[in-house]
Amino acid sequence: MQTNFTLAQLADPHLAESEQILRKCVHCGFCTATCPTYVTLGNELDSPRGRIYLIKDMLENGRAADVEVVTHIDRCLSCLACTTTCPSGVDYMHLIDHARVHIEKTYKRPFMNRLTRAILAAVLPYPGRFRAALTLARIGRPFAGLMRGPALKRFAAMLALAPRSVPPPSPFARPGRHEPQGERRGRVAILTGCAQPVLDPAINEATIRLLTRIGVEVVVPEGETCCGSLVHHMGREEQALASARANVDVWTREMEAGGLDAIIITASGCGTTIKDYGHMLRLDLAYAGKAARVSALAKDITEYLAGLDLPAHMPKGITVAYHSACSMQHGQKITTAPKHLLKAAGFTVRDPAEGHLCCGSAGTYNIMQPDISAALKARKLKNIEATKADIIATGNIGCMTQIGSGTAIPILHTVELLDWAYGGAVPEKLRDLPLA
Repeated sequence: MQTNFTLAQLADPHLAESEQILRKCVHCGFCTATCPTYVTLGNELDSPRGRIYLIKDMLENGRAADVEVVTHIDRCLSCLACTTTCPSGVDYMHLIDHARVHIEKTYKRPFMNRLTRAILAAVLPYPGRFRAALTLARIGRPFAGLMRGPALKRFAAMLALAPRSVPPPSPFARPGRHEPQGERRGRVAILTGCAQPVLDPAINEATIRLLTRIGVEVVVPEGETCCGSLVHHMGREEQALASARANVDVWTREMEAGGLDAIIITASGCGTTIKDYGHMLRLDLAYAGKAARVSALAKDITEYLAGLDLPAHMPKGITVAYHSACSMQHGQKITTAPKHLLKAAGFTVRDPAEGHLCCGSAGTYNIMQPDISAALKARKLKNIEATKADIIATGNIGCMTQIGSGTAIPILHTVELLDWAYGGAVPEKLRDLPLA
C-alpha cells in the first residue's frame, strides 16, 4: 500500500511503525474470509482491509477520529485471525492498537459509552472491586429485561454475563511459594490475574497442584497487578503501560532472587499481552530490556507442559471438544500443544468446525458489542455442540464465560483436565456427571 506521510510525521516512532505496517498491505482481501465481523456483517469497512484504509486515512492526514472510524474500529474483536491468514505479514495487532490510542486521545464518545468504558476500566482489573461488582449484579439481574434501549443494553449484557454465584477467594491466589514434590525440576512464577481468580480460581489451583506434583516450584509473587490487556485494548495507553511496568518489576525481582524458568500464564488473553511487553515498552529506556526478558520468559501453561515429561496416566475414555481461543491460536500461535497434551493424557479430542472464528468474548467485547457478540456466540455453540463431546476444553477465561453461558456441556480449562488425568481430584464441574 502506498503511503504519503511527511518526514515530520515519521519522526514520531508510533507513526513510523504504523506507516511500515500499512505499506505491507497489498489489498489481497484474504483477511476478509477469516474476519468474524466481516463474515457476520458483510461490510467491507468491518473487515481488516477496510479498517486499514480508515486508519491510513486518519493517521496520514493527521485527523481526529470521527464517528465512522470509531464505529468500525470498535467492532474489531482483535481476534487476529487476519494475521494468521495474511500472506504479506501485516502486523495488524500493533496497527489497531495504535489506532485505538489515537481514538482515545482525539475522540469524545457519547456519555453512556464513556461511562461504560470507565466502569469496566475501574472495576475489571481489580479483583476486589470485581468481586464486589458481581455481588451487586445479583441484585440487578431481575431488572436486566428492562434495559432494552441502546443506552442501557451494555449494562444488560454485563448482568447477563455475571455468574449466579461467585467462588470464595482462593488461598492459591495469595503471594507465596509452593514447594515441589520429589526432585525439583524447575522454578516458575504464575500470573494470578484479575478476573480469572474471581470467576474461576480452580484454574490456577489445578495449575499449581499439577506443577508441584511433577517437581516444579511455583511462586505467586507479591505486588503483581492486572496484565493491562483490558485497558490496552481500550486505547488507555498510560494505564496499560503502568500495569506492564509494575509486573515487569515484580517478575524481574523474582528472576534476580531465585531465577525463573518461565512465567506461567493460564489466560491466553493475558499471555498475548505479556508476550508483547517488550514491544509495548520498547521506547522506555528504563524498562525496554527488562520487559523484553519478561516477554521471553512468558509461557502459556500448555506451552510449558509440552516441554516436560509427564507421568503415566489412566485413559479416561472421554471426548473433549477443544476450543482454541483466538489469543492462543492467532495471538500466540499455539495450535497443537494443548490438543497433543489432552490426547497424551487419554482424552479423545475433537476440533469444532470454523475453529478459526472468534466466540465473541474478546475481553469486554461481549459487553460493548453485545449484538455482534451474540451472533458469534450462537455460531460457535452450534459448531461445538455438533461434535457431540462430553466436555469442552479451552485456555482462556473469557471464552469459558462466553461459551459456558450458552450450553449445558461442561467447559473447563485445559489444565484442569490435565491435573485430573495426572493424579489430581475430579474437577468440581464434573463431580456430579456419570463420566467422572
